[in-house]
Amino acid sequence: MATRPAKSKPGTGSKRPAAKQKPVPRPRRARAPKPRPLRSRPESLRLRSVSPSLTVDDLERSIDFYTRALGFVIQEEWIDKGERVGVMLRAGRIELGLGRDDWAKGRDRKKGQGLRLYLETVQDVDGLAKRVRAAGGRITDGPKLHSWGAYALAVDDPDGFHLTVYRQDSPRKP
Repeated sequence: MATRPAKSKPGTGSKRPAAKQKPVPRPRRARAPKPRPLRSRPESLRLRSVSPSLTVDDLERSIDFYTRALGFVIQEEWIDKGERVGVMLRAGRIELGLGRDDWAKGRDRKKGQGLRLYLETVQDVDGLAKRVRAAGGRITDGPKLHSWGAYALAVDDPDGFHLTVYRQDSPRKP
């Protein structure tokens, strides 16, 4: 059986110093271009939340509806000459302002036309419907499973503003 001669280590009798091995360069892979974001350049508007404010005829009646029927809480209120003229309500991460109408645009101004707020929840929509009914709120549709995949309840506030409270991951199946 043949044996291989032992490799000599540098400085132990080898006549030539060991050559430094240069790293072998790896071929660079062509990278796919990064996809361009859908927003325009220069960068378009980027928002984190929205806090609508509704002008209402009877502020106290509206506060009662939003707190008792829907479950909002008063986060902040605005007082002018000893009278409450507005509030900021909160439910989860959502803020909603209510302001008393000063009638500067006339007393016959219609409210709520052409506006619907969609409010997403993870809570029980049927339970919310019971709460709205118990508080005397006006349910205009549902609760029911919609073709767009959400279980939703449509409600009108005292001034006719339309609200749809929905749960996207509905436990109900079509």
